[in-house]
Formats: sequence, C-alpha cells, structure tokens
Amino acid sequence: MRTVFKVAILMVFIKAEAQSSALAVADSLYAIGDYTWAINHYAQSNVSNSSLQIARSYNALGRYDKAIAQYEDVVAKRPEAEIAGFELGKLYLKTKSFEEGRKLFSKLIASNDSNPEYHYYLGEIFTELNQPASSLNSYKKAIEKDSQHLKSLFRLGKYFVLKREKETALRYLNQGLDVYPDDVSLINLKALAYFNNDEHHVALPFFERLVELGEDKEYILSKLAYCYFKSWEFEKARTIYDRVLSLNDENADAYYHLGIMHLKEQQADSAHMYIQKSIEVQTPVLATEYEALARIERIRENPRKALEYYQMAHQEAPEVSMLFHNVCTLADQVYDNPEKVLPFYEEYIDRYGNEKGYAIEVVKKRVSQLKQEIHFSKK
Repeated sequence: MRTVFKVAILMVFIKAEAQSSALAVADSLYAIGDYTWAINHYAQSNVSNSSLQIARSYNALGRYDKAIAQYEDVVAKRPEAEIAGFELGKLYLKTKSFEEGRKLFSKLIASNDSNPEYHYYLGEIFTELNQPASSLNSYKKAIEKDSQHLKSLFRLGKYFVLKREKETALRYLNQGLDVYPDDVSLINLKALAYFNNDEHHVALPFFERLVELGEDKEYILSKLAYCYFKSWEFEKARTIYDRVLSLNDENADAYYHLGIMHLKEQQADSAHMYIQKSIEVQTPVLATEYEALARIERIRENPRKALEYYQMAHQEAPEVSMLFHNVCTLADQVYDNPEKVLPFYEEYIDRYGNEKGYAIEVVKKRVSQLKQEIHFSKK
C-alpha cells in the first residue's frame, strides 16, 4: 500500500515538473517572440496563466479572432481577471468591435472606477461610435482620476483645436505640457491653436520648437515658413520654404508665398517666376495665383496682361465680386471705346447687383457715365 502511495506521489511530482518545465519553455519562447511554439508549450501546461498567455500569443501573431476567443474564455471562467478584461477591451477597439468594447469597458469601470485608462479607452470607443459628447465626458473623467493623463489631455486638446475653441484647447494642452514640456504632439496642437486663430507671431516659437525636436516634416515647415512670412521675416521664410521644396518640389503653397514675398519687395520678375511655378504644379489652379500674376503685371504697367489674368482668376472663383471689379477697371484702362467697356460694368451689375457696399455704387455711377459718353459721341 505504501508503495502504491509513493508511486502516486511520484507521478504527481513528475507531472508537476513536466508542466512547470513546459511553462518555463513556453515563457522563454514567448519572450523571444516565437509565439507559435510558445502556444504549443502553453497548451501542455494546466497552469491558470497559460490560457492568458495563449491569448497574448495569438494577439502578437495578429490572429485576432483566435485571440479574442481565448480572451473571452478566460474572462468567462474568471470574471475577476481584470488584466485579461482590459487586454480584451483594447483588442475589441483594435478590431472595430466597438459595441462589445463599450460594454466591456463599462463593466470594468463599474468594478474599478478609479482607473483612468478604462475611462480613456471608453472615450476612444465613443469617438469611433461618433458620440463626441460621451467621448469628451470619458476623457474628462480620465483626467479627474489622473490630472497627468497625457493621452486624454491630448484628445481633449485636439477636439477643441479642431473646434477652434482656443482658450479651452490651451487649458488642456498646457496641463499636459506642464507634465511633459517636450511632447511634440501637444506642442503641435498648441501651435495650431494659435495658428488657426491667425496669431502667427505667437504660434511661431512653437513651430520652431517642433523643428528643434526633430519634427521637420513638410507640413510643419510650411506652417513655420508662413509664420515667418506673416511676421515679415522674409529671409527666414525663404530659407524654410526652400527646405519645404527640398522635401516636395511640387508644393504650390511654397512657390506662391515665395512669389508674394518678391512681389512685396517690388521684384516683379522673380515674383512672376514663382507664381507661375505655383500654377504649374497645381491641379486645379486656384484663383489666388492668377490674381497675384495680375498684380505683378500692374506693377509692370501692363494692364492688358493684368486684365487677362484677372479674367482667368474670375473664371476660377466667379463668386468673388472683387476679382470681376478689377476686370472692369482694367477694361476701362485697356479700351478707349466706352461701348467696349460698358458691357463689363453691366455684367458686374447682373452678377453682383444684390451686394451692398462701395464697389456696387462706383460701378453704377460708372455705367451712367459710360452711357452718357456713348450718347454724346453719337450726336
């Protein structure tokens, strides 16, 4: 009897050793990223943590359907397994299973309301479900639990930057920057909050800081250059626009503003070259470039060519009455025959007669003058 008992104990010991050995091997394989073999060894172990590790391995392999099934099995058998529930919730979000994720994170919050990550991820799910009020509420709860929760502060800052609510955006962004002053995402949003509010001189140092931190992407350099341009720091603007063009030689905005800087400095030929290049790289062509070329031709005292460019600009943006007003005034300079000029002004009235302001009154007065000139010329 004692012999049988000893054999039984020995068998249990051997089995435990085997399972322990399989778990150790599985953990080693998992640690070096050999997930398929790790799954095989975890399956040989009856240790409770093995099921969770199998789920993690499938997740790492990108086999999300199997990972979800394994996680769900763990959570069903051990509802108190909070870590497994958290990982499953993030996987629901990743696989766009938003309703399942909403239910799971709501359940996690009900059992542990103090965890800011749960509120943050519930906010992410509400964002994906296009429920902004609920998502904002979740992000705010996350920073109530942890005032330094950068991901939630970023989300709130981004939302209010897009809504152009500068002061509210800055409140959250500054709160995050107090924690991590060199967070490039928060600095970028702060720069945009000022930039979108036309406070280019205030936005400028934040874009400079982004470049110092290695964020020399095209869109950041373009905004930095524009801030220099708006601050009349043309040499710095030119230098940065040259960097933009080294990254993308079809950046129409860079060519356009280089042209405008030359125009402001009365360098008509250089201005014309850059504006023309801006037009060449654009599809479709925008009215602002043709309007700039027209202004260049006026400086060159070439009203006929300026008229052509204003007519082209008007074709691109027929809703802008001022463009056609310039067509009328230039036609007045180009043609010495009132019968040729009158149709331009009459077309202006037909198109924009319902507008109010000084321009329409000037046009109506000029129509009367032209009709009188035509009348007296026929006597």
